[in-house]
Amino acid sequence: MQGELELPPGFRFHPTDEELVNHYLCRKCAGQSISVPVVKEVDLYKFDPWQLPEMGYHSEKEWYFFSPRDRKYPNGSRPNRAAGSGYWKATGADKPIGKLKPMGIKKALVFYAGKAPKGVKTNWIMHEYRLANVDRSAGKKNNLRLDDWGVV
Repeated sequence: MQGELELPPGFRFHPTDEELVNHYLCRKCAGQSISVPVVKEVDLYKFDPWQLPEMGYHSEKEWYFFSPRDRKYPNGSRPNRAAGSGYWKATGADKPIGKLKPMGIKKALVFYAGKAPKGVKTNWIMHEYRLANVDRSAGKKNNLRLDDWGVV
């Protein structure tokens, strides 16, 4: 495939939560370069989860993407998690990332096929990482972007 990242044999990408937030998400949101672009940019909410593996790098069971997050409502701060033929539903408590001062937040999401509230739960699970302490209020009219980037 043209444009495919050539990684050396034996390369493994298994970042910790702190590494994902501090070395990848913070740099991406600040517009800084990442020396080896191992996390692809994909608007994952346009796809079903079973379509994502072919778009990512790395293992058979884990993929990492930078994805924009949009608002559910123009003046609200709730994220729109509709995706492909279903939606991602948050589950469990948010987990702060960072020891002294949380730099990010990790949220677990489960994919449901169909429309809420009658969607059918699937086995697809996603972990969403976003920066902590970011103003997500609707500043500009008709701007549906909630966050510039999140890592999933």
